[in-house]
Amino acid sequence: MEEEYIRVINITVIGVISWGLIFILVRRIFSNYSFDFSTRIVSTLHATVAVVLATLTIQDWSCPVYPIASTSSLQQMETMAFSLSYMIYDFICSHFDQVLSIDNAVHHSVCILGFVAGFCYRKCASEMVAAIWITEISSPFLHLREILKEIGYRDTDLNLAADVCFATIFSLARMVGGPYLVYVTMAADNPILIKAMALGLQLVSAFWFYKILKMMRYKIMRRSMPNTKSD
Repeated sequence: MEEEYIRVINITVIGVISWGLIFILVRRIFSNYSFDFSTRIVSTLHATVAVVLATLTIQDWSCPVYPIASTSSLQQMETMAFSLSYMIYDFICSHFDQVLSIDNAVHHSVCILGFVAGFCYRKCASEMVAAIWITEISSPFLHLREILKEIGYRDTDLNLAADVCFATIFSLARMVGGPYLVYVTMAADNPILIKAMALGLQLVSAFWFYKILKMMRYKIMRRSMPNTKSD
């Protein structure tokens, strides 16, 4: 068990350093674009790899969250450590941006606390890896829509397609898979902290779902109006 924790620590430390180096490289390549542009490129990379790693940990496709409230496997802990390293990097990186988001800081703090709690309890990794999958599956499309705006594709059909893909995937993952994950987490013999975080994640998802619905309604109505000027 001690060797597994050492491996988790190594992955986390090396990961934080690696994400920092990747960001510096991306920032140099895309120096003509904003700080936010580079962070979104790195975030897209993390989300893509995190979803792949989370998918590879699934033991039974008939019940992706199986086994529930069980001892964490090494592969699950490695996947969690991978995302933990990114959360720590992004939390640090956000302090170098000109605009510091309180919401983003709170979100990262809660995620980091959740991962650390999972390692300390050394259980419920199936639920936490499922949460990684659910929260990150829509992230590439979230960042794509903002990246397209910055490179000159604001208010285009391509940008609208990215909006629709993001809204659809977010809604299915967060508002279909999310409630199921909360249910199995709350019903199982999990620590109260993990249950509270699962419920909190779903409440946040519901809030953003409401905002996404408003955004899509505005986008569709705006596109249907003739002679509408771009922002």
